[in-house]
Amino acid sequence: MYRRQWVRVAGALVLTMGCVMGAQAQTSAAAPASAASSPAALSSLVVLDFELVDDQNNPLTKAAQVVRMRHATAQLQQELSDRGLYRVVDPAPSQALQQKLRDQQEYLYRCDDCAEQIGKVLGVDLVMVTWVQKVSELILNLNVQIYDVKAQRAIFTKSVDMRGNDDVSWRRAVPYLVRDMAEKRALNPRYGL
Repeated sequence: MYRRQWVRVAGALVLTMGCVMGAQAQTSAAAPASAASSPAALSSLVVLDFELVDDQNNPLTKAAQVVRMRHATAQLQQELSDRGLYRVVDPAPSQALQQKLRDQQEYLYRCDDCAEQIGKVLGVDLVMVTWVQKVSELILNLNVQIYDVKAQRAIFTKSVDMRGNDDVSWRRAVPYLVRDMAEKRALNPRYGL
């Protein structure tokens, strides 16, 4: 195939895929929650507080990062619930266990058994462990991993890159992550489960 023909075919394919995906996104955004996403049918999920993996240890940004992580956790819980992806459960009854496990482990995301223990205490189907890896003040990764309590294994992992260690980057990362999960769930009802 000649280069021009290939460019036309590729352009037409991209345009067609964009139109199809745009129509699906509009349909899924406009459609009311279905019976499958009713609160009773949703998998129960607890979102654990964000942890920070920071080799930089910059004292100038520590206080702001603590506030950002707290806000990111609350924002993630709210957006997952608002989108009807999961029945989000309050983690407060497991705080003592979480603190005990944090005293024993460097990070909860590295401890599969920790998520299982917390999930059993709360009686939930799924536990979402969250962390931010700070490579530098410019490059950060917001990560989530979902553990299935009954299956005793991780079933889902997702990461979003952030550019810049500031409030705007942190506030944009969570909605992007959840919106992407919702769009993929609309195409595949088992996505993230």
